[in-house]
Amino acid sequence: MADMAVIQLTQLQTPWIAPERTALCIIDVQLDFASPIGLLGQFGLNMEAVQPAIEHCQALVNAAHKAGVPVYFIGLKTAQNTDSAAWKQWMSRQGRDPEVESAICREDTNGCDFYKVRPSALDSVIYKTRYSAFHETEFDQQLQLKNIDTLVFCGVTTECCVESSVRDAFHRDYHAIVATDACAAYEPHIHEASLSAMAINFALLSNTKQICSIWEKTL
Repeated sequence: MADMAVIQLTQLQTPWIAPERTALCIIDVQLDFASPIGLLGQFGLNMEAVQPAIEHCQALVNAAHKAGVPVYFIGLKTAQNTDSAAWKQWMSRQGRDPEVESAICREDTNGCDFYKVRPSALDSVIYKTRYSAFHETEFDQQLQLKNIDTLVFCGVTTECCVESSVRDAFHRDYHAIVATDACAAYEPHIHEASLSAMAINFALLSNTKQICSIWEKTL
């Protein structure tokens, strides 16, 4: 967990994340990102680092369901015809193989399956082709139809798809709350740096216990 001397949690007020205005967003908790047998696990990334965050994601989902908070499972789903040419060139310039690494969360493979925390029939699922949940998806439109103005974020990885989605949410005038213990990166210092950047610029930081406690009070 991040150093609280640097990263201070916000003492949330109940109206800020009231069920009628809030949605819970679980970002990229998928086999290729979170399981040892997924693609990134096969590349040698430390999947143990993200497991506690996944457990906290499940706790948030359970609390949201009980309180009537809409839940969005947001995942990456890639295909050759949607791969980013700029991303591939960026990979090549680092001496990496873009064809191999582009295979992450390929459609019609189990790599894009949600991992451990899975959507129920009550939940909405959004698939994206880039880091942000908002990029060329219907996410924003769906939120507006439900009059949602506040988003609680969790998932993996903190510095990449979580932070990208939080930034875009703020640019669209949503209130962004990040559950610090329900997000993770493969290296703790990267997780902490991302939380610091978000707290300074565009998000409020909380944790699973506080968020769940507030939603329980609304029952």
